[in-house]
Amino acid sequence: MRIGQLARITGVKSETIRFYEREGILAAPPRTKANYRDYGPAEEARLHFIRRARDLGFSMARIRELLDLSDDAVRSCAGIDALARSHLGEVERKIASLKALRTELGRMIAACEQDTVGDCRIIDVLADITEP
Repeated sequence: MRIGQLARITGVKSETIRFYEREGILAAPPRTKANYRDYGPAEEARLHFIRRARDLGFSMARIRELLDLSDDAVRSCAGIDALARSHLGEVERKIASLKALRTELGRMIAACEQDTVGDCRIIDVLADITEP
């Protein structure tokens, strides 16, 4: 199949597919006689893998590692497990940070009396004029 069809099937833009090829994450497919890229089921499956990993928040470096580890079907999955656990730790830290952010924003909004901008507690906190 051509790149446009692969892009539609996988939900990955053509430019991104070309980027993955340049980066070595996706092997360059054979070319047709008309010099079009000719993708097959293996490239489609790999792109679905990459897309799902991106949706889960894995970095491209981590995806590269996951792909390298997954290319050896008889290898222990301990390395993959370690990468997933590490990523989970990062996600949990981000969630904790976002919860703290939500609490602070809630405090700022609750302290706002919706009077004038000159008396706005939100502006004060953002400008660090007074203690939060």
